[in-house]
Amino acid sequence: MKFGMKSASWLLPVLLLLCACGGTRASSPAVTPGPIADPTLDLNVTGNWQFSTTSTAGMPPASIAGSIGQSGASVSGATHVDGSNCFDHLTTVDVTGTLTGSDLSLTSSSANGQVISFTGTISDDALNGADSAFTGTYTINGGCANGDHGSVTGIRIPFIANTLNGTFTTAGGASFDVAGDEAQNATPSTEGSFGISGTVSFRTSCFSSGTITPGTFPSGSFIIGTSVTLQIKTDNGTVTFLGTLNRDRSEISGNYVIVGGTCDQTGTAVLAVSSPWDY
Repeated sequence: MKFGMKSASWLLPVLLLLCACGGTRASSPAVTPGPIADPTLDLNVTGNWQFSTTSTAGMPPASIAGSIGQSGASVSGATHVDGSNCFDHLTTVDVTGTLTGSDLSLTSSSANGQVISFTGTISDDALNGADSAFTGTYTINGGCANGDHGSVTGIRIPFIANTLNGTFTTAGGASFDVAGDEAQNATPSTEGSFGISGTVSFRTSCFSSGTITPGTFPSGSFIIGTSVTLQIKTDNGTVTFLGTLNRDRSEISGNYVIVGGTCDQTGTAVLAVSSPWDY
């Protein structure tokens, strides 16, 4: 029997199918994963810092507060030491160092022959938008505090922004409310402080309003570490408030004095932070 072209045409699809089934499947090209980004490369420690030392050499605890700036891996700043008999709190102690990943090292300039060295790390919480926290050790070489060493912790303090509300209580027990609208300078002074400016309203017969006069440590209105100074000029004297941020930084408490008017007095004050802290 002879097959014509028409009757054999059904064989072509079958042959193609058999070839496809018996062939080798083409494999997908292998995908090589790229390097995992290191979040510490973007870490920036610029800001207002408060450090606290705990001596293992029998020295009293001290606080070191001031500004730190960063340019690439290089860091530098201006600080003041408080709580130590070997340092003058008014003396500006410059610091320089490096940030490698999350490892931070700082060395101070000589203050009365004393050089402070910090070595430690910035916590992972700082990489997730939380406040930058430092944990490490310190040593002091030279001068009065020579040989002192121990542990040190630090926290970067967010800006004071927008409003503060609170109550001033006189030494005699009377009280009056205050509300402030203020702003913190983003650029620190050469002394390591950040100026504060703004206006304040008072609910007292002595005066109804005042102006926060910006300054640099140790005069005028400023923040350095957790220490806050507000100098408020009114039409009936000047209000000077010296306060400290509490542990969770939700309020500032301290003492005040009013001089130069008909309502000269002293007392205590608590100012609540009523708006979010932000960098």
